[in-house]
Amino acid sequence: KTKGSDFVSCYRIALRLAHVSGHRSYYLRGVGARLQSALQNFALETLQQRGFIPMVVPDMLKGAVFEGCGMQPHAHRSQVYSLDPACFPDLNLAGTGEVGIAGYFMDHAVNWKDLPVRSVCSSTCYRAETDTGRETWGLYRVHHFNKVEMFGVTADETGEESSQMLEEFLSLQKEIFSSLELHYRVLDMPTQELGRPAHRKYDIEAWMPGRDSYGEISSGSNCTDYQSRRLNILYEGEDGSLHYAHTVNATACAIPRTIIAILETHQTKEGTVLVPPALQPFLGLEVIEKPKYIPLKYIGPNQPNRMPRPVPKPR
Repeated sequence: KTKGSDFVSCYRIALRLAHVSGHRSYYLRGVGARLQSALQNFALETLQQRGFIPMVVPDMLKGAVFEGCGMQPHAHRSQVYSLDPACFPDLNLAGTGEVGIAGYFMDHAVNWKDLPVRSVCSSTCYRAETDTGRETWGLYRVHHFNKVEMFGVTADETGEESSQMLEEFLSLQKEIFSSLELHYRVLDMPTQELGRPAHRKYDIEAWMPGRDSYGEISSGSNCTDYQSRRLNILYEGEDGSLHYAHTVNATACAIPRTIIAILETHQTKEGTVLVPPALQPFLGLEVIEKPKYIPLKYIGPNQPNRMPRPVPKPR
């Protein structure tokens, strides 16, 4: 395995491109871009084979959906990006596909015969991260990233349906990360680490040699009826009566952090990366060779004979 100091070169070009979109943004090109697509397709294919319904969800949603999911889009130091209210009243960028899928079921009832409902989506997530420190560099904690998310709606007849679904989701997460041959551990989170909606929560951390520590790559929560009561997600019983459903969510694959774990876990002394067999059909490669970059020479904005940048007109 390669020592942590050897991974720094992966981020140099990103540092030079920070003037394009600011701190905590990134570019993926070449095999990096292909690796993102491969991970998304691998996770989606795995879950569709297990009966999950694929969905495409909106990135922009109204504040009521966020609040119903247990988030506070307008709170001080909120992790939610809000669009300019003068142009887009009450629209916010989703930080997880969970919000979009939950909004799909909002104010609707599912027949008991169709439960449980298992949905999956791949979406771009936007988060106004405010933490400082080592985790702010590289791909680990960024303002936008792609993620494959699982979401389940269950009945509440025995009180165990949603707990069983959380364990099912955890089993699928372990299957995905084991197939990627990652070294990971599962944490059963204590009550002080639970968010507002979560009745129980698991975190999964993978070993990242470049950090010389474990890093969170996934989580899953059983929200019981917290979200369904606020979003009015119901199910119709056999006798026609309406009851609040239970909701469960879990991350199948957070792309940037999974890329970190794969590149660092499977990197060789020669600088190549051995692709896990389960991912090879989706990536089309058995080995990722050292990338050949097109050299870019930074010349800066102050050059002679350059047209001035346009100044935005006030609205």
